[in-house]
Amino acid sequence: MKIQNKQFGEIEYNEDSVLKFKEGILGFEELKNFILITEKDSFFSWLTSIDQPEIIFPLFPIELLQEELNKESNFEPYGIVKLDKQPENITINLKAPVYIDHSEKLGFQKISESEELPLDYPLFVNN
Repeated sequence: MKIQNKQFGEIEYNEDSVLKFKEGILGFEELKNFILITEKDSFFSWLTSIDQPEIIFPLFPIELLQEELNKESNFEPYGIVKLDKQPENITINLKAPVYIDHSEKLGFQKISESEELPLDYPLFVNN
């Protein structure tokens, strides 16, 4: 199977690599099927919609920032990254993480009730 988008060009994938998001992603509830593209030697992954391949969410593993985040059984937490040309303006959404179970090919997004988790957490610190 194949999809095409501007960022990655033509992407070939197998049906068994499709991640199912029963309720979609906030603001994109109609999109249920995604593939996760991870570049070699990169911490970033790209959650790419199969139904609308131009919809791509950059993800960063939250466990690299906060180990104490509430875990959800076999699901790995990711934050959606807000990219910017200036690295010091790149942020990660810790308030509404995306959880992915890689073995079961399932995902969901959950809004945290914790006031300590920000919507725009700076990913890079300017020293």
